[in-house]
Amino acid sequence: MTIIEAERHHQYQDLPRLMGLMTGDEKHGPAATSTLDALWVLYDRVLRVGPERMDDPERDRFLLSKGHGPMAYYAVLAAKGFVPVDWLPDFGAYDSPLGHHPDRVLVPGAEIGSGSLGHGLPMAVGTALGLRAQGLGEPRVWVLIGDAELDEGSNHEAIAYAGPAGLDRLHTVVIDNSSASHARLGGIAARFEAAGWSALTVDGRDHEALYAAFTAPHPGRPHVVVARVEPKSA
Repeated sequence: MTIIEAERHHQYQDLPRLMGLMTGDEKHGPAATSTLDALWVLYDRVLRVGPERMDDPERDRFLLSKGHGPMAYYAVLAAKGFVPVDWLPDFGAYDSPLGHHPDRVLVPGAEIGSGSLGHGLPMAVGTALGLRAQGLGEPRVWVLIGDAELDEGSNHEAIAYAGPAGLDRLHTVVIDNSSASHARLGGIAARFEAAGWSALTVDGRDHEALYAAFTAPHPGRPHVVVARVEPKSA
């Protein structure tokens, strides 16, 4: 990374340019663009993380479960200084650290390796339990999943456990782009509410609505924000 690039403060409007640096096949464009606004609001205004805090035990933990479309994630990480911008053009190349699925060993700031559906939320539950067991009460755990991941039974086990366990440091963002094969009567939020979660549904492109939902109080309960975006097939 050049000194100029390192010192530049990237804004939301820079993200299309950063994403445009990543070319090639298997980009999973709709999966990536569906997460862009939620990721930006989280990293810009909500998450207590930074390149200088990657080893800080008091940092928030963000887990990208929807890892099969990581372009937006990489663009946001570059905008916030976690990874060099000059890594982006090599996205998906054989020797690039920026693979089609994020690798926590290779990508600075990534908490987990992800991409296989249904893993992130159970791992987030385990992370919240681990922090509780260590007596770390300040860090919050955030996990971003896709609505199609709710076709996986592992997520429903995690949802059913987290509510009664009172994991109030656990936050889930569900990107709803109408990809799920098995729709839930009453909507996605109703599934979480039935298990004792706090739940809100918002426009996934409205930054102020996202911020308000992300920061809404939910004492004693885990919290989910369902961010509705345009259907993948649109």
